[in-house]
Amino acid sequence: MTVESDKMKKIGVYFGIVAAVIALGVSAFSSLGSAYESEGQKFSVEVIAEQQDVIWGFDFLPDGRIVFTERNGQLRILDPKTKAVQTVQGAPAVVQAGQGGLLDVRAHPAFDRNGWIYLTYSEKADHGMTTVLGRGRLEGADLKDYRKLFSAWEPNGNNIHFGSRIEFDGGGKLFISVGDRNERHNAQDLRYHNGKILRLNEDGSAPADNPFAKNPDAKPEIWSYGHRNPQGLVKHPVTGELWESEFGPRGGDEINLIRPGANYGWPVITYGHEYWGPKIGEGTQKAGMEQPLAYYVPSISPSGIAFYFGDAFPKWKGNLFVANLSGQHLRRLVIDDGNKVVKQEELLNDLGLNFRHVRPGPEGLLYFSTDDGKVARLVPKP
Repeated sequence: MTVESDKMKKIGVYFGIVAAVIALGVSAFSSLGSAYESEGQKFSVEVIAEQQDVIWGFDFLPDGRIVFTERNGQLRILDPKTKAVQTVQGAPAVVQAGQGGLLDVRAHPAFDRNGWIYLTYSEKADHGMTTVLGRGRLEGADLKDYRKLFSAWEPNGNNIHFGSRIEFDGGGKLFISVGDRNERHNAQDLRYHNGKILRLNEDGSAPADNPFAKNPDAKPEIWSYGHRNPQGLVKHPVTGELWESEFGPRGGDEINLIRPGANYGWPVITYGHEYWGPKIGEGTQKAGMEQPLAYYVPSISPSGIAFYFGDAFPKWKGNLFVANLSGQHLRRLVIDDGNKVVKQEELLNDLGLNFRHVRPGPEGLLYFSTDDGKVARLVPKP
C-alpha cells in the first residue's frame, strides 16, 4: 500500500533524555542497529538529530549545515558537527492536512552569493489546496524577502498527492513535481499542472523552450505528464538526465527517466491495481507512453532519490538510492551505461523506519531522513 500514515513505528530505547536535549531536537541515539555490509563495505548508522515530525526534505548549505523541513510547517537548520538545531523565522504559512504541509527545500546552487532557499508546500486556495513554490533569502536564522513564485492549477479539496520535489538543472532552470491530487484523469490533461513534472525559470515563470509552451491548450510549465504522485526527483551528476520516482496505487511504484514532452501513462497504463483489487486503465503498456526503468509490486512507496558519487563508499559510485516508506528500507540500484537497472539491494530493512528522503553529503557520506523525525547518515567502518 502507498497510503502514508503519520503513526510510524518507533525503534530503539531512549537513555537519559532531558528537557534540554528535547528542546534542541538532538537525538539521544548515537547509532542505530548493528554494523552493516554492502559490496564488501562495512558501515554503521549515526543519528544526528531527532525531531517530532516528518522530515520531508533537506539540503546542504555551503558551510556543511543542513536546512530541513518538518511537515508541520517548521523550517530548521542542523549543524552536523554540534547536532544543534535552530528554527528559521519567516517561513511561509502552510496547510498541514493529510499528506500536505511544508514539503521540499533546496538551497540555490549559488547560495553563497544570493542566499536563496526554495520551498514547496501545500497552501489553501479558493478551490481547496494546491502545491506552491516559493523563495526567500536566508540570513542567519531568518528567511527574508520571501515570496510565492508559482501555484499549481487546479486546487482541489483532496489532501493527498501533492508531489513535490525540487531539482535544479544547473542552467538557470528548476523542476518541481506535482501529484495528481487524487483526480487521476487530470494527469493526462495538459490543461492542468496536476500529475506533471514542471520546468520553471528560477523566478517561477515558464521557459519559452518548454515542450508545450506554444500549445494554447496546455500549461506552458509542463515538462512531462502522466504521473501519479512523484516524490523523488534528481539530476544525474554526470549525464544531466532527470530521474524520478513515483507512488503507484496498490503496486506499480515506478522509477523513471524523464524526457521532455513524454507521457508516463498514469492512469491509462500502470502495473498497479485499485486498493480493493480491480485493474486500472488499459493494461501495462500502450503506444506513445513510456515504460518505467523499474517498477515494484507489491509497493515500496518510493519517496526521495539520489545518486551517489562520493568517496566514502567507492563501490557505490554511480548507484541510485531510493528512500522507501511502506517498504521501510533504503534501496540501492546499480545501473549500467544503458540506464538499465542490473541489480538492487535493500539496506537498513531491520530498523522499521519509514524513509522519506536521501541525499549525499558534501563530505561523501550518505544522509537520510525519516517520517518519525530522524536525520541520520551512513558512516564507513574499517
